[in-house]
Amino acid sequence: MTQHRKGIVLDFGGVLTTPLLPAALAFERRAGLAEGTLLTGLYLNPEGIRLTEELERGTLTQTQWNEAAGRLLGIAPDNLMGRIFADLRPETSVIAAAAAARRAGVKVGILSNSVGLTPWNLYDGYEVDELYDAVVLSELHGTRKPEREIFRLVLERLDLPAEECVFVDDTEQYLPPAAELGFTTVHAVEPARTVATLEDLLGVALTGARPERTTP
Repeated sequence: MTQHRKGIVLDFGGVLTTPLLPAALAFERRAGLAEGTLLTGLYLNPEGIRLTEELERGTLTQTQWNEAAGRLLGIAPDNLMGRIFADLRPETSVIAAAAAARRAGVKVGILSNSVGLTPWNLYDGYEVDELYDAVVLSELHGTRKPEREIFRLVLERLDLPAEECVFVDDTEQYLPPAAELGFTTVHAVEPARTVATLEDLLGVALTGARPERTTP
């Protein structure tokens, strides 16, 4: 008999929002930067990696990150994070699936490597505290994915063991550490496929008006 999972832990950016890369590429075009400037300057450059990891841990403010990243890229720092991701939009199909899962009795948490909350707040308008059972933002806890402690934090808040939960993330490198703790993992590549996989794992219809659990 299939053992359906009782909880979902969702990454935020790129799972509950539209993908990050197209937004970043659109910013490069608006800023007159060569394609790949952000990837090279911030995510392949050791200094850029260090800055982002410190931001995610909360040891660097978003304003400090904006200033340092602006220097690395040679562009104005004003609200740089917000400008980079200005084109992000809610991924409505996954948000609706999460709501359907909750209505069916599944606990749903958010686990996000955060990017600072001011001057630009990634989570504005998503009502995360009202619509989810647990919200763990890395900067508030001094730990970040893929470290085990942050996964344990969200499990504690959901009051579920990892073996009863699904972890969904668009960053593939964060999946193995979660799997080692006992999570079933889903690589979020395409929203419809993510929702279909969750339906199978939860035994819940996530796209209909009245989601119900199938056989336990």
